[in-house]
Amino acid sequence: MLPATKALPKEMMPVVDKPAIQYVIEELVEAGIEDILIITGRGKRAIEDHFDRNVELHNALAKREDRSMLATLERIEQLADIHYLRQRELLGTGHAVLRARKHVGDEPFAVLFGDDLVVSERPCIGQLMDQFGKFGASILAVKEVAPALVGSYGVIQAESINGAYLVKGLVEKPDPAQAPSNLACLGRYIFEPDIFEFLDRITPVENGEYQLTDAIQLMIQSRPVYACAVEGDWHTVGDLLSYLRTTVAFALEHPAIGDSFLEYMKTTCQSLFSDVEKSRRR
Repeated sequence: MLPATKALPKEMMPVVDKPAIQYVIEELVEAGIEDILIITGRGKRAIEDHFDRNVELHNALAKREDRSMLATLERIEQLADIHYLRQRELLGTGHAVLRARKHVGDEPFAVLFGDDLVVSERPCIGQLMDQFGKFGASILAVKEVAPALVGSYGVIQAESINGAYLVKGLVEKPDPAQAPSNLACLGRYIFEPDIFEFLDRITPVENGEYQLTDAIQLMIQSRPVYACAVEGDWHTVGDLLSYLRTTVAFALEHPAIGDSFLEYMKTTCQSLFSDVEKSRRR
């Protein structure tokens, strides 16, 4: 995503009129989770500023009597009890989760990645919470993907059980011809606190990072881990093409501009295809 993310955290890239991470926080709040810890790092102060109160901006909007935007900002600032903890070195997802150990204590907790967005009637993490209540064990969110695309994801080997899956293994970016399934892991998890024991035991991969999936693999060997095929549309903003596709999808569903944007897209696409056909005839 460089150079856009040179000074702006990837999680703060706007998807229409909100930064990506705000959709994630709103998902948590809608599911009833109000105590949120965001693991940040160097150059990510913008995340804290976004959810903090900006007195100067409030005063300027009050002078303009822009009550609608004031209400929007106040809602953002009051979404939840948000805490921040820095990951001083970029040592991978496993290390980031391990940093939350003191905050979490002995309670089950949810993990959400800031570049995965899920649009669904029921919050994606809420669906996992329901399944966690059913099984009482760590559970991963998965989504079916086209068989040809499994090589881009972590894929589970699993046994169907009672409306979910008992995870037997995880394969990172498998050869599509050898993939154990087409159920790809997306960035939503609920863990029992014993995940920290397994995070303590993993070793870094070649690039020096500690991977969360390695800890899950260890956990699978000693206790049940489940997966839930969640409902909803899965979007990512982790690379440029995915980000553009996500922005278009969210713009089409936006209550204020969706209809106008659809008309614009129809006109633009018709013009584009017309130009392509003319070029080919030449």
